[in-house]
Amino acid sequence: MAFDSIDRSFDIYISTVLNGRQHMYRLIAIASLFLLSTNLYAGDIVEDKSIGMELARDIATETIEACRADGYHVSAVVVDRFGLQRAALRDDLASRFTLEIAERKANMTVMAWVNSGEFAKMRADIQQELNHIDGLIVMDGGIKIVSGGYNIGAVGVSGAPGGEKDAACAIKALDKLAERIEFAIE
Repeated sequence: MAFDSIDRSFDIYISTVLNGRQHMYRLIAIASLFLLSTNLYAGDIVEDKSIGMELARDIATETIEACRADGYHVSAVVVDRFGLQRAALRDDLASRFTLEIAERKANMTVMAWVNSGEFAKMRADIQQELNHIDGLIVMDGGIKIVSGGYNIGAVGVSGAPGGEKDAACAIKALDKLAERIEFAIE
């Protein structure tokens, strides 16, 4: 009889310990599921680094000023990393068509993430097909804008006598604003 009560006490003790461990294991399992589920939804909100309006405006202005200094009347369009227009300026004597061409050059740069002139040289085999896509044109004059290692946008230029001259104006503008661009992303 004495052994029966010790046996029963021991069974109760073991059952309490096991229930406690089971409870602990359940808590660990629930916590693990919670942590895993938060990772499953981690991509629901995406942060991106893209060019702001003020910097885009200043790049477009400096690009036109650089071309004016060389005697050319151009349009400059700055797009963000998604190809959305952030700034567009047309010099007083530039043709109205230069705005569209400049934007298409910038979009080409964003699509390929290389300057449009480089892309034209690398992929001449598909140039005609890409020129039929709305919003793109494979011509020199689109230059990517990089800040802190991030592609934040592109500037497209049109109106100078040759795409290499368009690109040169954009490069001068980006060089002039290089320190501001580099530290735009903290």
